[in-house]
Amino acid sequence: MEIGGKRIEYQVLRGTSRRYTYFRFRPDLMLEVVLPRGRLGDAGAAISQRREWILEKYEEMRKSRRILDDERVMFDGTFLEIVHEQGLEKEEILPDLERGTVVVRASDRSRVRELVRRWFLKETSRYVMKKLSDLAATLPAAYKMADVREIKNWGYCTRSGRLSFSWQLIALPEPLREYVILHELTHLEEFNHSPAFKRKLAKVCPDYRQREKELDYISPAELRQF
Repeated sequence: MEIGGKRIEYQVLRGTSRRYTYFRFRPDLMLEVVLPRGRLGDAGAAISQRREWILEKYEEMRKSRRILDDERVMFDGTFLEIVHEQGLEKEEILPDLERGTVVVRASDRSRVRELVRRWFLKETSRYVMKKLSDLAATLPAAYKMADVREIKNWGYCTRSGRLSFSWQLIALPEPLREYVILHELTHLEEFNHSPAFKRKLAKVCPDYRQREKELDYISPAELRQF
């Protein structure tokens, strides 16, 4: 369904209550419409009555998957709490994945985002080059060059065989990072999103549709903030 220009997927379930209809969003932003048990229910009418709530909740949950805000940052699919420590002598990033924190030592909190950008740029570059090397033997076509930089999309491929990837790629869970790379590699053979492209992508990434859906619900940090 579409509400406020947003495409929201939903499924209808039967609940345990005999009187009430419930709405709830799953972590992947699928809306579940839970109708009363043992009674006829009109899911369409129920959705129509709660359109404003559905859109408001949807936007709220979308924002909860934003890669970076003032309080936390997503890294490898996990949110880390940002802890700023004033450091006048040396700026550095100290992630602690077990504790779920990343200490950012900087002279001022306004420097946090820039240091996170540098950290991501380094880690994404390392990941991309290793992943391309690991996939080299299975690639249908060779790429000419690859780089990591500030771009609006997660990745893109030029007709000349140049692959570029967003510096924010390392924020994503591994399956989604891999999907982005496989997607762009497939463009080396099919420079479009035709049925032929999708068939070739499915050969190297059978569950690509599910990964695409998950990626849709993650919002990159906006470039203008840096």
